[in-house]
Amino acid sequence: MRLKLFKIRVSDEFIAVDQKSLDKFLAQHNVLKYESAFVKDHDPYWSVILYYEEMNLQVNEVKSQKYSADKDEDLNPDEIKILESLKLWRSEKARDQRLPVYFIATNNELLSIAKYKPLKTEELLDIKGFGKHKIENYGEEIIGILERV
Repeated sequence: MRLKLFKIRVSDEFIAVDQKSLDKFLAQHNVLKYESAFVKDHDPYWSVILYYEEMNLQVNEVKSQKYSADKDEDLNPDEIKILESLKLWRSEKARDQRLPVYFIATNNELLSIAKYKPLKTEELLDIKGFGKHKIENYGEEIIGILERV
């Protein structure tokens, strides 16, 4: 397991560049867990520590067993409602926890949930990007959204 530290500065001048750097790293690595903290300095920022594995054939084989919706795949009206509800929930959760929305769940993870429609929290393990941490923290709420929509 490797470690990478990011500093996400919250000033308008830097936040987009810093987030782009983090997004690029997330897209290219298998993140096992993360820690974050808000640092109240004269220039406040988010400190983000990512624990990850280098991408290799073995990791790709394991990841390919998990469900991941194709970003270009068309959604039916029910799936659109689910996706919109999940995005609204994610925004509220991120605001409450003072985290960037992608810490809660990425767009592709939400899209995969909308397409796959898990019925139980354990089935969220089948979604690429969902592990024990996300399921413990958000699983019940996500299943609740799927039941209501």
